[in-house]
Amino acid sequence: MPDSPHAPPPPRAPDAITFEQIRERAYELWERNHRPEGFEIEFWLLAERELRKERERQKTTDTPPAESDPPPS
Repeated sequence: MPDSPHAPPPPRAPDAITFEQIRERAYELWERNHRPEGFEIEFWLLAERELRKERERQKTTDTPPAESDPPPS
């Protein structure tokens, strides 16, 4: 049975990057580069890559350090 048009969207991972976030970053990049024509895909991909790297960086800094063995006494 096909999905209902009124069905809620599937759950997303809490750290998922949204279409809107990529669109906003791509637009910022496009403006910073003096609005060149014909580079929409390049800016989109660059924006997505930057956002993914930022998320990865946040994950590594937000993750508490692993418990290590206590020092010998």
